[in-house]
Amino acid sequence: MRDEDSRGRRYPEPSHPYRSEYARDRDRIVHSRAFRRLEAKTQVFTIRYSDHFRNRLTHTLEVSQIARTVAGALGLNTELAEALALVHDIGHPPFGHAGEKKLNQLMRAHGSAFNHNLQALRIVEQFESPYLDFPGLNLTFETREGIIKHSHDYTSAEVPHLTEYLLDLRPPLEGQLIDWVDEIAYNTADLDDAREAGLLDLDILREEVPIFSGAYGEVDTAYPKAREKLKFNAALRAVLDGLATDLIESTREGVAAAGVRTAEDIRRAGHRLAGFSKAAAAQNAELKRFLFRHIYNDPAITEDRDRSVNSLEQLFLFYVETLNSMPESHEEAARTQPRHLVVCDYIAGMTDDFLLRQHRQQFGPVE
Repeated sequence: MRDEDSRGRRYPEPSHPYRSEYARDRDRIVHSRAFRRLEAKTQVFTIRYSDHFRNRLTHTLEVSQIARTVAGALGLNTELAEALALVHDIGHPPFGHAGEKKLNQLMRAHGSAFNHNLQALRIVEQFESPYLDFPGLNLTFETREGIIKHSHDYTSAEVPHLTEYLLDLRPPLEGQLIDWVDEIAYNTADLDDAREAGLLDLDILREEVPIFSGAYGEVDTAYPKAREKLKFNAALRAVLDGLATDLIESTREGVAAAGVRTAEDIRRAGHRLAGFSKAAAAQNAELKRFLFRHIYNDPAITEDRDRSVNSLEQLFLFYVETLNSMPESHEEAARTQPRHLVVCDYIAGMTDDFLLRQHRQQFGPVE
């Protein structure tokens, strides 16, 4: 994507003298309150065991760095890719994917749903409003489109209110890359954090995840007397580099095979052109299966997660059923909108600690 080919902003603005349109999007995202709140939202591990774990913000920064590298190697617009990476998790509620799953379940009881990508669009379009001349952040069309389409192809039947986002077309390559670099970032980072938490059995990892085993074997051969932690780190970097390299090469091959020449051709391709090769996709899937089998369901994680998600559920039901239980601005919004929707927006914007404080305030300490 090039600046001059952008479909523009919802509210026209003069160009900036030395920043591109997508650089301005990136900067608006970074300066938003919702972006700052990511620092206090769980990725996978809480700070119960270590201060060194990723949170939602540090994960986002790692995704951004990989996205810039991949986009740059492919000759794409690195500023658009960076903006999309920085905004991709901005709609996440407290407590990671478990919190999102619970919030979606609670909303379905009201005939609605919760999706963090669609929530992110609401945030940048409605809730973040620091400007005098327009509501929201007034991001470019391509950034707003990438927020909702980077990981899923929607149909007009699913989200009829979002038909302006060309739902029958693919997003540009910069948007297509984000879900893949997100997977590279969190799969490798979760191994690192699991080791920090003392939950990782290196022998089982090497037995079940060949891509890591091969990398570790090469490091061990070259540095047989090195500390195990340093060999682990080197192997993990090799896994990340290998997956990123495959994503670059496989995407380049896919674009060449499709015969596309412009960003508009990418949109009109019959399928997404960015992605891993079959071999790398299989290796990545093995890594994900290992994480689900041995890490994500470990009691050290599930006990914290379940307790936190139960607090989210109790607080949601309390706010829905109890008038004047939320701040006045939210109570005012609930007079003209469905109350469960306002409650969902309020809870989704909370940090982990803020939600737990609100829960203690209403229900006392969790046993």
